[in-house]
Amino acid sequence: MVKVVFHEMFKDEYTSDPAARYGRLDSALNELSPLYDFIEPEIATEDDILRVHTKDHFDMVSESPHLFTLALLAAGGAIEAAENAINSDPAFALVRPPGHHASPDNCWGFCWYNNLALAIRKLRAEGKVNKVFILDFDLHYGDGTYHIFSRDPNVTYFHMNSANTLYYTLDKVTECDLVAISAGFDRHVEDWGNMLRTEDYKYIGREVKRMTDRLCPNKVFAVLEGGYNHNVLGNNIRNFCEGLEGKH
Repeated sequence: MVKVVFHEMFKDEYTSDPAARYGRLDSALNELSPLYDFIEPEIATEDDILRVHTKDHFDMVSESPHLFTLALLAAGGAIEAAENAINSDPAFALVRPPGHHASPDNCWGFCWYNNLALAIRKLRAEGKVNKVFILDFDLHYGDGTYHIFSRDPNVTYFHMNSANTLYYTLDKVTECDLVAISAGFDRHVEDWGNMLRTEDYKYIGREVKRMTDRLCPNKVFAVLEGGYNHNVLGNNIRNFCEGLEGKH
């Protein structure tokens, strides 16, 4: 059963960008709360952030206190989801701000700290995982995540161009201890990308489960990135989570 990592503070409107808009997570909470157990994260520490980002970047974000708190909490949510995946069940981090455009010393695209990368670096620093496969199905390329791990032979980053290519790509992966997913839902036909249907997200989840069953059963976590149509976001996330559970 998928666990959902969430904190009430993620409802806050912390900047003027679309990812921070008030009510963005309401439909997700309505869809997920009757079905899944929720876990409340703690904020990430400065040491957690400095495994990925420079001190100057850490300090830059800290100049906006409310944003800083939310960014640390989002990073903590990703860490909680990753640790849950290693110890027990798949997990979905229903967090914001998103993170996959955040590099060690800069950021853009509504991102501040790279939540997914921070979680991976922490687990690897603690010796809990070695090889990690990252799937990013957001509409936009996760340049920050790619830059962070581009020289790390034990971490593979793959940005999905279309659902049709996913089966063949995942089938080629031969070794990993953990699958980490940048889960962006802005490819949806009623969102910015106008590409994927809701059922495609269930397909993506099922394909990831097929891969993890083969290589690292249940060792998978996802972190929310894009997805800006409040009306459909919750249903899309629910379908993805159901796919991770193998449901049709």
